[in-house]
Amino acid sequence: MAKVVTVVGATGAQGKGVVNAFINNPAYKVRAITRKPSSDAGKTLAAQGAEVVAADLNDLESLKTAFANSHIIFGVTNFFEPFATHKSPTKAMEIEEKQGITIAKAAAATPTLEHYIWSTLPNGKAISGGKYLVQHFEGKNRIDAYIREKEPALLAKTTFFWVTWYATNYVFPMFTPYYIPNGRQTPITTIGDVTANIGPFVKAVVEQRDKTANGNIVLVATETRRAGDMLQAWATAQGKKAQFVRVSGEAFREIWPLWAEEMGVMMEFWDEFSDKSWAEPSGQKVLTKEDLGVTGFQTLEEAYKTLKL
Repeated sequence: MAKVVTVVGATGAQGKGVVNAFINNPAYKVRAITRKPSSDAGKTLAAQGAEVVAADLNDLESLKTAFANSHIIFGVTNFFEPFATHKSPTKAMEIEEKQGITIAKAAAATPTLEHYIWSTLPNGKAISGGKYLVQHFEGKNRIDAYIREKEPALLAKTTFFWVTWYATNYVFPMFTPYYIPNGRQTPITTIGDVTANIGPFVKAVVEQRDKTANGNIVLVATETRRAGDMLQAWATAQGKKAQFVRVSGEAFREIWPLWAEEMGVMMEFWDEFSDKSWAEPSGQKVLTKEDLGVTGFQTLEEAYKTLKL
């Protein structure tokens, strides 16, 4: 009997990649969760062979219904949708926290559940001793804490899935041109094309559940590049010339009010804490692609060749 893989946010960048990882494998049945199954994106998923189901991340009962008979659930939230709507990182964080806890409660209430894969990020506040509060990290961190402290049975089935920098982030106006408040030597840990490269990771996590569940953390990254090198990789792939120019955090915020405040804190955190930015402050080991034997990625250069800014 095929196992049901239910994907929250199935029309998003991460969700599409998870769907693609299982859609052609007869051992699995993919259930795609979206607010609007009748949308073009929903119809595309149905045409691929997914069961497309409507649910609202703010409605616990709708999620419980959507999760019925699921064996594997992939959960993800979107900080940036409410951030853009409300023009407030604090409000976006509150909404994300509420939605993520609702997803976790619904997953915990699913009797057939074997594995919960929760897409989250490191605790920048804890790593930096309180110096940096990256609010699109913090909302997810509060959801992590809820799972660890309030849902012990769910925790035993949970993998915390840290998805790193997207190659497509260059499309965001605050990164195009590449204005950043950090230096060319700042390490940026990346997944590259997230939709293409998340699949090998999620398959490895599912296939190695004994190693990855029980509250373990997986770093979903193909490589780490210095900021200046990453810019040059994009320029070379596009046949362009690029010059790396560092700007101050103050100047960055003046250029891109609100968005630069949120993203600039993240960049300053990475600049100061470097490789420690993707560590667990408790000392818990973070599993990497090497630990799980994950291979078969699209390269960063391949991702940048087709990226239109």
